[in-house]
Amino acid sequence: MKTGLSKEFIINLSKMKNEPDWMLDFRLKSYEKFLELENPQFGPIIDFSFDEILYYKNKEKKSQENWEEVNPEIRNTFCNLGVIDAEKNYLDGVSNQYESEVVYHKQKTNKDIIFLSTDEALQQYPDLFKKYFNSLVKYDENKYTALNGAVWSGGTFIYIPKNTSLDRPLQSYFRIDTESLGQFERTIIIVDDDASLEYIEGCTARSYSKNSLHAGVVEIFVGKNASMRYSTIQNWSTDVYNLVTKRAIVDDYGKMEWIDGNIGSKVTMKYPSCILKGDYAVGNSISIAYAKSGQALDAGAKMIHLGKYTKSNILSKSIAEDGGLANYRGTTKISKNAIGSLAEIKCDTILMDEFSKSDTYPNNIVENNSSLLSHEAAISKIDQEKLFYLMSKGLSEERAKELFILGFISDFKKALPMEYAVELNRLLEE
Repeated sequence: MKTGLSKEFIINLSKMKNEPDWMLDFRLKSYEKFLELENPQFGPIIDFSFDEILYYKNKEKKSQENWEEVNPEIRNTFCNLGVIDAEKNYLDGVSNQYESEVVYHKQKTNKDIIFLSTDEALQQYPDLFKKYFNSLVKYDENKYTALNGAVWSGGTFIYIPKNTSLDRPLQSYFRIDTESLGQFERTIIIVDDDASLEYIEGCTARSYSKNSLHAGVVEIFVGKNASMRYSTIQNWSTDVYNLVTKRAIVDDYGKMEWIDGNIGSKVTMKYPSCILKGDYAVGNSISIAYAKSGQALDAGAKMIHLGKYTKSNILSKSIAEDGGLANYRGTTKISKNAIGSLAEIKCDTILMDEFSKSDTYPNNIVENNSSLLSHEAAISKIDQEKLFYLMSKGLSEERAKELFILGFISDFKKALPMEYAVELNRLLEE
């Protein structure tokens, strides 16, 4: 399909996907809102032309369950990324999206879970899909949720039934290989009462001279006494604008954990959120942002306490090098009725040179007298004495800096699945 966006384009996209009338109406309504809304008035400068973005591209007619039936060029791409080996060794199911559609999907577990591409879920489970779609992240929240609503394609739909736990994680991997492509996946995850899920997500893109756009939306529903862990390593190329909205709502005694790594992209604006609706609900976010030359990473988290005796913890680690910008931006709100709640925020930043920058933008609100909120923030330059000590042991300056950084983010690494911790080490070495 051509670049540029229009009502005609959206009608054709919905028709091609054989969608029900209500989804076409939703897409068109989202498109009208997209035209009305302006870019965010905070954070890094967003400077690309919507008219130059390719809004849909697909090489495969349908998703496959056998890698041998996938286009060899696409299969080789995922093989080189290590995705195929990861599936064999430690995952209960995978969903791999190339450009605008899921090209390979396989579920190993025999349990009665639903694990599909979002497009397939719309066709196969229309009532369940409609119940949750657009119920947590509304299309009109910002320009990019509206854009996603208009042109969404691909993504993952997961339903974990009551009293169900998987032995191993489910994974989705998103890849962009086309210049100026926009990727707009929609992910919906429902973890029912007394169930649990570990989900991991990876994303990469080939580097080009023109900008690409990633504007995904994630909606997660955590039931009573359920638990959900969502781990991400974002390693987009430095021509990608990564502008996503991720949100979870947590019921009584439920637990939601965001493990969020940001290594790549030109610009990232991402603030995974927890709405702690139920009493004794827990929300945690552990994140890193590592910005180098030409990168502006504006990341953080949001915790909204509604239920009684809820707890949240935000740990943010930022590293800026070679003139990069790594900011923390977050909101923690303990509402009037969230009595006896606890919230803790800790932001640590290291500047690797005098050219790099980092700022902290907290928005902390406590509306009752029985709750506690604490916020610590520290920013420092790399410790030259420690660096000299490591170099005196025979290490090069680059290797010494690498070890220093790995020590700084050790809390984040411990929270990652083992294979992703290994992958993070490799990315940092590069």
